[in-house]
Amino acid sequence: MPAGHGLRSRTRDTFSRGFRQKGYINLTTYLRSFRLGDYVDIKVNGAVHKGMPHKYYHGKTGVVWNVTKRSVGVEVNKQVNGRIIPKRIHVRVEHVHPSRCKEEFLKRVKTNDAFKHEAKVKGESAGPQKRPVAGPREGFTLSSANMETITPIPYDILKEGLKN
Repeated sequence: MPAGHGLRSRTRDTFSRGFRQKGYINLTTYLRSFRLGDYVDIKVNGAVHKGMPHKYYHGKTGVVWNVTKRSVGVEVNKQVNGRIIPKRIHVRVEHVHPSRCKEEFLKRVKTNDAFKHEAKVKGESAGPQKRPVAGPREGFTLSSANMETITPIPYDILKEGLKN
């Protein structure tokens, strides 16, 4: 018989809980607060069947556009044929985690602001904040290099014979 094409088809490993992650769901999952505009990762928790998103959205990152009592509205981009459609779905909080996608950007903004502040205190111009392109490395001449030719030792199984 052909395989089924239900909502949760082929999710045996995708929705399974990890090693030593089974059992009660941590309270931090429910006590965490989400705000509009937050970036969140959709990661399906197989133990909670209510409010579970479709398997396509598992592992996707989106932006919170609505917050309700037990769920979060997330806007996710979905590629359909040749176009990308922003999809708005509601997902229960058990299936959503705050994303770390903006951490590096915020850290870079903080360091750039500190750099600008130091330059302003000194009375200098801040200059470009972007990292300069490295370009090609400087050339050098290798000296006092002794060349040594290595040849393999001939091995003939017929001359040696088979020793058991």
